[in-house]
Amino acid sequence: MVLSQKDNGKRGLIFNIQRFSIHDGPGIRTTVFMKGCPLDCLWCSNPESRDFLPTLMVREINCKGCGACVEACVEGAISISREGGRKIDRDRCTQCLLCTDACIYGSLNVCGRYVGVREVIDEVMRDEAFYNNSGGGMTVSGGEALSQTRFVTRLLRESKREGLHTTIDTSGYAPWNEMREILRFVDLVLFDIKHLDPLQHKRATGVDNGLILKNLKRASAERMTWLRLPLIAGFNDAFDHIDNIAVLGRDIGVEKISLLPYHEGGRSKSAQIGRAYRIPEAKTPDDDHIQYLKRLIEKKGLKASVGS
Repeated sequence: MVLSQKDNGKRGLIFNIQRFSIHDGPGIRTTVFMKGCPLDCLWCSNPESRDFLPTLMVREINCKGCGACVEACVEGAISISREGGRKIDRDRCTQCLLCTDACIYGSLNVCGRYVGVREVIDEVMRDEAFYNNSGGGMTVSGGEALSQTRFVTRLLRESKREGLHTTIDTSGYAPWNEMREILRFVDLVLFDIKHLDPLQHKRATGVDNGLILKNLKRASAERMTWLRLPLIAGFNDAFDHIDNIAVLGRDIGVEKISLLPYHEGGRSKSAQIGRAYRIPEAKTPDDDHIQYLKRLIEKKGLKASVGS
């Protein structure tokens, strides 16, 4: 089921709600992860979040070879043999997800569910006391939060009615009029910057960064903004590149720049959704280099952090 225009933002597609999050804004937070993203970052740590539909995720380690999924698959995309174990033909699979209903061992799972605003708010508000004591609140992340504008706007509006501090984590790749509507109900923007060079950015993410940088300047003029940089050795960790980001951040008035060292979380998840991991050579910069970059940012008069 794809959300239609007639739905008018009453429901959204999410892939996770993470409680007790301490890396997605100030204090203790609950992060709502929207599903669907227009970027195609080579290193994506949540590749299961890219599609705008519920997705089949496979954990072969849990498979007991019972064959229930084979019987459930109307496309004949699943086979099991004693020699080769279970095989799933992803080309034949239509993502009907009937196999996940048949699997009782947690080997075949659905990533993504449709939810209403009140359903999410009720779950988020379970930890209201922690937000009040820590200065936390709710963060909407992704995927890409700006790709489900109507639902996220409704969600954030209701969150403000509940008195919550609200944050969005975004790439900024969306029409400005849609982003501006969401910002009405946002206290803090975590703005992801992948690379300042447009060609490098397009090579690594599939899109140009012109709109992203324009929206960054607009958003930072309206709301408190922190920059977040996924840090990948040899791609975007050069001294002059980080210096340029720091200068940009200083000039547009951001409060903080967060360096997020690359990790391989997306490698195993890519296998679970049947996709190749497209940047196996990616590495994390060494600790001394990261600390130097942090100090470089701080010399520009900005706060800097590593990993949050």
